Amino acid sequence: MLNRVILIGRLTKDPELRYTPSGVAVTQFTLAVDRPFTSQGGEREADFLPIVTWRQLAETCANYLRKGRLTAVEGRVQVRNYENNEGKRVYVTEIVADNVRFLESNRDSGNGGGNSGGGNSGGGMREESPFGGGNSNSGRGNNNSRNNQDPFSDDGKPIDISDDDLPF
Repeated sequence: MLNRVILIGRLTKDPELRYTPSGVAVTQFTLAVDRPFTSQGGEREADFLPIVTWRQLAETCANYLRKGRLTAVEGRVQVRNYENNEGKRVYVTEIVADNVRFLESNRDSGNGGGNSGGGNSGGGMREESPFGGGNSNSGRGNNNSRNNQDPFSDDGKPIDISDDDLPF
């Protein structure tokens, strides 16, 4: 039997860090994941999936993840249930993550995350271009010499996305 999930999406809000009575860290957040098709109206739809992380991973997520950040989550689906105040059985389906990858750099976020000093915090974005090309900043006017280089190697600026552009 296999229960394995891999998701890539954007956080709908900042993660919520809490501690159990025994002192174990737990973080909850929601990941908006685009569906691979569009609706009849031509609009792209998304699923909003609840994610739970525990212990050190929970504290790391709370420190580095922020609303709108592109994130990969690997884990398992869990269904739990409890009885609410009215005596009704409530079922909760969530993803329990055991691996979270930060797919965007935290260095230029500008949202006051508090941990922006590290630069390359779990992101995978690097200063040097993986396509080679050496000194990509000198020669901005000469487009012929840059045709085989990474078109984004000398930009290095974050993409400005307003909350109105996000699907959540």
